[in-house]
Amino acid sequence: MRKKVGALILILFFSFMLFGAAEARDFGEPEFIDMDENIIENAQEDTGANNVVTAVLYDYRSFDTLGEATVLFAAIASVMVVLRRMA
Repeated sequence: MRKKVGALILILFFSFMLFGAAEARDFGEPEFIDMDENIIENAQEDTGANNVVTAVLYDYRSFDTLGEATVLFAAIASVMVVLRRMA
């Protein structure tokens, strides 16, 4: 019985993965073309930044960047605590 359940789960998993791969876009094809064009065309007027990468990181995705910085800070602080205890 366990082997049948395991085989069924395995078949369902691979079916799901195969369906996902069949429905995926081609590599490098953007999901939201309109959004990309809007950001490229209007980044300087919307944000005042001269660099599009800076505009995306610090204005359009500022909360995401803040979250990444917080995780990085927490990881560094954790490593420092562990290393301080070892010394």
